[in-house]
Amino acid sequence: MYPDYLAGLLKEVDRTRPHRLGLAMSGQPVYPPMNAEERKDVLSKYHPDFAPGARRPVRIGPNKGEEITAEVAEMLEAHSMVEPKLMDIHLREPDYETDLLIIGGGGAGCWAAIEAARNGVKSMVVTKLRMGDANTMMSEGGMQAAVSATDSPTRHYLDAIGGGHFENKPELVRVLTEDGPGVVAELERLGVIWDKMEDGTMQVLHGGGTSRRRMVSCRDYIGAIIMRTLMDEVKNHPDMIAVREFEPAVELILDDNGHCAGAVLYSLDTEQFLTVKAKSTVITTGGFGRLHIRGFATTNHYGATGDGLVMAYRAGGKLAFMDSVQYHPTGAVFPEQIAGFLITEKIRGAGGQPLNKFGDLFVFPREPRDIESAAIIRECSSDRNNGIETYAGRAGVWLDSPIIDMIHGSGYTRHQFPGMCRQFDRFGIDIVKQPMLIYPSLHYQNGGIEINERCETNIPGLYVAGEASGGVHGRNRLMGNSVLDYNVFGRRAGQHASDYAKSATVGRLSLDHVRKHAEEMEAACIQTDLISPLILPSYTPEDVKIQQLARLGNVPARHSMLRNRFSPSERKTHLG
Repeated sequence: MYPDYLAGLLKEVDRTRPHRLGLAMSGQPVYPPMNAEERKDVLSKYHPDFAPGARRPVRIGPNKGEEITAEVAEMLEAHSMVEPKLMDIHLREPDYETDLLIIGGGGAGCWAAIEAARNGVKSMVVTKLRMGDANTMMSEGGMQAAVSATDSPTRHYLDAIGGGHFENKPELVRVLTEDGPGVVAELERLGVIWDKMEDGTMQVLHGGGTSRRRMVSCRDYIGAIIMRTLMDEVKNHPDMIAVREFEPAVELILDDNGHCAGAVLYSLDTEQFLTVKAKSTVITTGGFGRLHIRGFATTNHYGATGDGLVMAYRAGGKLAFMDSVQYHPTGAVFPEQIAGFLITEKIRGAGGQPLNKFGDLFVFPREPRDIESAAIIRECSSDRNNGIETYAGRAGVWLDSPIIDMIHGSGYTRHQFPGMCRQFDRFGIDIVKQPMLIYPSLHYQNGGIEINERCETNIPGLYVAGEASGGVHGRNRLMGNSVLDYNVFGRRAGQHASDYAKSATVGRLSLDHVRKHAEEMEAACIQTDLISPLILPSYTPEDVKIQQLARLGNVPARHSMLRNRFSPSERKTHLG
């Protein structure tokens, strides 16, 4: 339940609701959408991407000289866990061998394996944690697809391009939107139960930046429902699909022709390196939310540390749009136990309204995500000082959820948002009767490894799908397009990577690219003892970190897993 110090501010929400409800019921805009100049202004002044120090040039690799997110640049300019001289990859017998290697066990990875099996190609899925421990599982609100009579893939295309600030790769957006209706039908055939109207037609709702009602859903459990369905289908093909859990990939393996030929894994159980030889490889490792860009809380699952970016970059893979990060406008601020927890955009699509401490609307509720987030940050900034502060030191604004039942009728919220209701019920907050306290939360990796419509990278034999890829969303993603993304491109990656594997031959295995990466770091005079990929984030208390850091002086930098837990700034602060 909310503490007494917030009681007066809750009354302000109740005070202004009758007027806001009247506007919503009349069909009038409850708040005017921003024009192009207003959007540009709020983004440049308040979005975290534009804050001082948010970006810097990366000093090595295929994107050398480009300004990218600073925390990502740090990971790309780090040492490998693997020392090529000690591994002798060309002499070592592979621990595993497969036609198609899939790195990542989320929605895109499952689709790649399913399509490969349909194509008669055996695959192996290697995943950091368990199958399904992925951002796929975390999505709640819905998936965009042009399935209604008033919609079309063309309209969907225009919305997605506009939402990405007209910087998306057009060929990828075309594929995304044209494949959408087929994905909906295929998922239903596999067992997904979509929300439907009484006449049997698909229920579709609005999301931020959409010109048509296009959001298909499974209450607020869409990620869990799709993930369960795809995992079940993977298990239906044990003769074609092998799964290795708790064995994350840490480096790609190339052959002497420069083609991708598998990966080096690190067993979390035995702490040993393992090798996989493969004719083609698909990266489906998801995003980087657990890097906590700009110090933000995140909606992402525990293993989302951007591993695919690091591995592909060391191997020569080109990245795209790595200067852009998405913050979901509505992450939980209170209670503290769920800080950063995703509150689906579907709440605002159903009529929920963001309000400041005076109970006033200050932004159109369905602006594109980056605009909505920047407006909320502005409201809480010292420029306006209209946010609500908690005793834990967080600030936020109200998201008026009680108004939803008043618009749609009693019982609507608990029927459409059972997951949301259950999450807040645990803490004595009934979102049918009380608003939620929210603030933007680090949510999505807009950029990634550059691909074409066949999911190919610039490295032969290497394919990418889902959040790890870059180009389809430009510099901002609209709600529901990520769910469609991993379904569309996961399928395509499986199709094209398995076709490639049928005729591919693997040459002499090599880790020379890892050695060259180290040499390039030395030539650029990069001084760091950070090791990447990070694999898992650390939430070690500060006093314990200080004790652990004191030990690092006696631990070789290139071979210490302990060093992955700390940023260079932490090491500098405590060790000098």
